[in-house]
Amino acid sequence: MSNPTLLKNMTAGAAINQFRIVKFSAAETMILAAAATDNMMGVCNEVSPAANERFDVVLEGIAFVEAGAAFAFGAPITSDAVGRGVTAAPAAGVNNRVIGFAMEAATAAGDVVRVLLQPGFMQG
Repeated sequence: MSNPTLLKNMTAGAAINQFRIVKFSAAETMILAAAATDNMMGVCNEVSPAANERFDVVLEGIAFVEAGAAFAFGAPITSDAVGRGVTAAPAAGVNNRVIGFAMEAATAAGDVVRVLLQPGFMQG
């Protein structure tokens, strides 16, 4: 089970699938994170909002995240191009943002696994 400890109700700037990583938009709404360099803020909880609908964002704790590829237990997690979790693996001298660390392994894209949210940076 997930264990979210801090949730914030926000407005979706576009349609967002449940369990996807989100970031702030310029319009002060939440949208899908789309790159390892995005300022990831949390994870969409168990509802998939349409544009302009309200939804809960998990900001702290353990959240379910949909995997974009297989990754190992304990891997640092960042976002792929559609807000799914993937292993952060920046090249030398490159910074990636991470949303947290995998609490269980993902065996394939589409798996929904627990991630301990600890936003930060990782340099290759």
